[in-house]
Amino acid sequence: MRRSPLISLGRLVAASALLAGPAVAQVHYHADGQPWRQRADSGPDAEVPGWYYHLGLSGLRVELVESAPTQLLVRHVFADAPANGRVRVGDAIVGAGGRPFATPHRNGYGMEVFGPTGPLLDFANALEECQGEAGDGKLALQLLRDGKPVAVTLAIGKQFGAFGPKFPAECAKSEKLLARLLERLVGWQREDGSFGDPIRDTFAPLALMAGTAPEQRAAVERNVRFHAETTKASDRDGLINWRYMAAAIVMGEYHLATGAKWVVPELEEVRDFLLSSQYVSLDQRNPQAKVSHPDSWPTDAKQQHGGWGHNPGFEGYGPIAMLTGQGALAFALMAKCGVAVDRERHAAALDFLARGTGKNGYLWYADSVAGDDDWADMGRTGAAGIACALAPFDVAKQRAQALRHAAVIGAHPESFPDTHGSPLMGMGYAALAANLQPASWRRLMDANRWWFTLSQCSDGSFYYQPNRDNAGYDGEAREAASAVTAFLLAIPKRHLVITGRDGGR
Repeated sequence: MRRSPLISLGRLVAASALLAGPAVAQVHYHADGQPWRQRADSGPDAEVPGWYYHLGLSGLRVELVESAPTQLLVRHVFADAPANGRVRVGDAIVGAGGRPFATPHRNGYGMEVFGPTGPLLDFANALEECQGEAGDGKLALQLLRDGKPVAVTLAIGKQFGAFGPKFPAECAKSEKLLARLLERLVGWQREDGSFGDPIRDTFAPLALMAGTAPEQRAAVERNVRFHAETTKASDRDGLINWRYMAAAIVMGEYHLATGAKWVVPELEEVRDFLLSSQYVSLDQRNPQAKVSHPDSWPTDAKQQHGGWGHNPGFEGYGPIAMLTGQGALAFALMAKCGVAVDRERHAAALDFLARGTGKNGYLWYADSVAGDDDWADMGRTGAAGIACALAPFDVAKQRAQALRHAAVIGAHPESFPDTHGSPLMGMGYAALAANLQPASWRRLMDANRWWFTLSQCSDGSFYYQPNRDNAGYDGEAREAASAVTAFLLAIPKRHLVITGRDGGR
């Protein structure tokens, strides 16, 4: 029996219609006002006049301005925020924590500009410090108001404290945040058991599997049954492979955690669909792709062989690494569940990933190498890394490949929240691979502490910060950001096979 899922893939693939090529900067400075003029039409951010950076518990939203690279221009102040009544729209923040901003921001998309260096990082550090043991819960800000200097102090408080040195492990703040996020996720679940789209329907249930409350366990089972009821061996819906990857991974982890026998035949249906949608023959080419994407049209049997694209077979620009990594991971989890998986097909997916990986371990957009020293968004590298780590054959070879993927993520952690297509999905998978190697995990978390600090909202949710593709900012963006954040904070619990439970790797 199958119900039509109430999901929207807009945020997932809105930017993916563009071929991988010259990237658009995270901060555009375009004459048309993008990305700042983009608005959420519902939810808690509907009152904000654009898509701006969130400054954590201060309750401020700010814009980065090209002509003032050491300032944060205030665009919105939430009514229930510590900044309300003290900071005004139009103010320029020029310092925090008693220190003026001196380093210009360099946000954008590219190896030379990734990361929060500049006022965003400085603000995040000051916000963390005021909540730490040596802080008093008060954040001093230096402003320019109508060109004149103004000093204000925000009462942030110390309810959460600061992140510990091993965060999110052995960290009281992380535990508090995770507990609140799991509560929020249960409240956001739809009547049909879904959370709204493949991103949330992957990471929300995986995060909730770390919970112990009866309502959290019940929410997981409802979501697993949603996946089971909305998948079948043959399906013709659009943009469909994303949904089936989510179903395979969630149902696989659920079976491995609970032993629920009813899940196995459901996984077998998903396996059959994934085998039918995997591109393995020139006969699967959609003729329209030769017209719409002539540069991507495969001319030999090996080109993009073994991969998955948005839909079955070859359409548009063909299979992509992000989905193929998830497909290889799905097969690995199915095998652990006792589901028979064709080894040749599984190997074809892993070969696709290997063809797209440079000598430094970075995986490019499809099955060709960007450059042996190049790197950028790490989501697809992370998906490949965890898929290789769980591969049930050629174990030594695949494990070595997995560690190469983990190493490059740890070596270049700056692009973590700024991934092509879906930055949030990319964060989840990049973290999974980094978790394979303690040093890489530590570098990834430490380099992105600022993101967790600034994305925290007073209502217990987390915020979706501006990103490379400027896709997916809408009324449900906090739900997606919160689901992925909960998953990231739960990784050290090793409650899943993909995070290391029972020596699962």
